[in-house]
Amino acid sequence: MEIQIRQLVEPEGPLVDTMTGWMYQWWGQREGYTREAVWQYVRYSCQRDRLPRTYGMFLGQRLIGMYQLRLEDLFVRPDVYPWLANVYVDPAFRGRGYGRMLLMSVRENARRLTGFDELYLYTTHEGLYEPFGWQLAGEIDTHLEGARRQRLYRLKLE
Repeated sequence: MEIQIRQLVEPEGPLVDTMTGWMYQWWGQREGYTREAVWQYVRYSCQRDRLPRTYGMFLGQRLIGMYQLRLEDLFVRPDVYPWLANVYVDPAFRGRGYGRMLLMSVRENARRLTGFDELYLYTTHEGLYEPFGWQLAGEIDTHLEGARRQRLYRLKLE
């Protein structure tokens, strides 16, 4: 089956419901959000010509992964933007190289954003993003419950 990564711009329907389920299970519950709040978050992240933008990975017609490009993702660092956020592959499809395919598409999609020459992300992962050109910008205190100390990465888009 063919793999496609495409921007999602329909703010309702089964794709938004699937992504809402992923995000709610992954971080929504832990951070105290209702499922409805996460649904609103995902719904309004499906913008066509401005940020935030959501990209879905499809195996045939089935949505199996996603990521977002956002103006903000970490409250304590409003000075850096835009961000790569919510990189996610459905657990049933992990370990097959789909995350690699998602990450390989980020730079090209981010280059379509007007006026930006770099992209940021924060993570607890080490070694996951470096093969795709991400450079460690330093460690940060996120002030989030759980893993407060995380790694801040930068990707040059030029």
